[in-house]
Amino acid sequence: MSRRTVIRQLAPALLLAAGLFAPATTEGALEQRYIYFPDRQLVATPAAVDLVFEEVRFAAADGTALHGWYLPGEAGRPLVVFCHGNAGNISHRLESLHLLHGLDLSVFIFDYRGYGHSEGTPSEEGTYADARGALAWLQQRGWTPSRLLYFGESLGAAVALQLAVEQPPAGLVLEAPFTSIAAMGRHHYPLLNLLLGWVLNARYDNLAKIGRIHSPLLIIQGEVDSIVPPAMARRLFDRANEPKTFALIPGADHNDLLFTGGRAYQEAWREFLQHFSSARP
Repeated sequence: MSRRTVIRQLAPALLLAAGLFAPATTEGALEQRYIYFPDRQLVATPAAVDLVFEEVRFAAADGTALHGWYLPGEAGRPLVVFCHGNAGNISHRLESLHLLHGLDLSVFIFDYRGYGHSEGTPSEEGTYADARGALAWLQQRGWTPSRLLYFGESLGAAVALQLAVEQPPAGLVLEAPFTSIAAMGRHHYPLLNLLLGWVLNARYDNLAKIGRIHSPLLIIQGEVDSIVPPAMARRLFDRANEPKTFALIPGADHNDLLFTGGRAYQEAWREFLQHFSSARP
């Protein structure tokens, strides 16, 4: 291949990279464009699906003002710390809240900084600080990590995993987890990642952390996930310690695990919860 041909093929990507790099003079600019997709407007509350809930205002570990919902469940059952994905906000997870409530679980779901009614701008370290603040609030209410299940979907899986490394829970549920931001970049934008991957501050390196988890683990993955390749979830599972369970949901994509998965998705949760039937306050 001639040098001119190579330049011609690279030119569009180089122009795109130049356009992306120009506004990336402030820390985290690329993350705001390619990793975080927050929505400030809450479109509904748990009351829309007949759930009792409490509005919660609390502080992240670094003092950032955050917002969340606390949904009480059956006494003696675990509480789920719900770390949502990178798009929308807590109001877009009502179906998941309804499912978890149907399993008699209490739930604390919160918005990261920059999402919903939470202040600030999202970042990797910021999301970790947000989860630490959520855990601190729960501990003030009498919930200890030994009575908690950490649940993270997609990006939230990385947040839940980091929290589990720091404060081991009774159990950890990762839904559509990726191995790392770098691996996602190589998968979806190989040339752009080669050119600008080094600019990203966010790493979310789940593959490097999963081996440090010894709590019971459930990984739920859509069979035809078009965003996070199922092979990534499988690689995390292979590196994880026992006890662990892998639930591959037939026909499910990234954003429809609950809907397409239906009974298979619910059964994955039910079987996992059998480990915690004896949990008591």
